[in-house]
Amino acid sequence: MKANKYVIPEYISGEEIKNMRKSLKMTQKVFSEFIGASVPTVERWESQEQVRGPVVTLVEILKRNKNIPEKLAIPAERLKLRLYYMFENMVCTIIDVDESERKVQIKNYIDNPQFRAFGINTEPSFEDYEEFLESRCFSRTRDKLKLELQRLGVPFYDPLLIVEKTEGRMAEDRFWIRIER
Repeated sequence: MKANKYVIPEYISGEEIKNMRKSLKMTQKVFSEFIGASVPTVERWESQEQVRGPVVTLVEILKRNKNIPEKLAIPAERLKLRLYYMFENMVCTIIDVDESERKVQIKNYIDNPQFRAFGINTEPSFEDYEEFLESRCFSRTRDKLKLELQRLGVPFYDPLLIVEKTEGRMAEDRFWIRIER
């Protein structure tokens, strides 16, 4: 018999899954969305005596850190513009902006400042936001700037419009930006 390298049980009961879901104040639908499973799968687990597989590890992690769903939640309240600063397919920072009011709010989803949109700055100013946008597109002093703007279909140098067209992608860089208006 192979020795277990982790203190994760082999299985858990459906009742344990149900109790965890309820302690997180989640319906079966919300819990299924959170873990990436279907509602029928959650229903089946909750009716079984022994459940095996990755959900066992997930429940063990949630037992030790019940604030994970809150940490991963997308802010419900938002400003007019929302930017997702991404590393590959992982959301690092959500940036909410109201350009007319010059307001910026962020939520970081990663502890490492090197992966955050504003590094160690957790309360960026509007000027910080503008600087960040410019850092994710080509320079306003770029040679043949008008040709590049024309190629992108952007009428004038506007970092937000440029980032919207290019996703803020830079050469040899796996960071990018998704924009929601």
